[in-house]
Amino acid sequence: MEAKAFRYLGLAARAGCVPSGEFQTENAVRNGKAYAVIIAGDASENTKKKFRNMCEYRNVPVFEFSDKETLGQRIGRGERSSCAITDENLAGAFIKTMRDEVKGDKNGKNQGS
Repeated sequence: MEAKAFRYLGLAARAGCVPSGEFQTENAVRNGKAYAVIIAGDASENTKKKFRNMCEYRNVPVFEFSDKETLGQRIGRGERSSCAITDENLAGAFIKTMRDEVKGDKNGKNQGS
């Protein structure tokens, strides 16, 4: 489902615009550099809650994705529980694509892709 959106994540990672891991992601959010945050689905509930609250307070969109191993692979790293996109244009493309794909799934489109 999220294949197209995560191409933008990979592109941002190659451009050096994806701080990853809890410490770097948290710093990006707190310093106002994060335009989108992605959390692994198998991250701890405390980690998920911490980032959701932090991002909600700062109006940064948060997305939950697969698992730590797959998230790390998408950005060319080892296992990661979280990452941020710090390039505004790539984050905007990622967010738009994610929302379009979710909307498409709800309308019966993109089923089985």
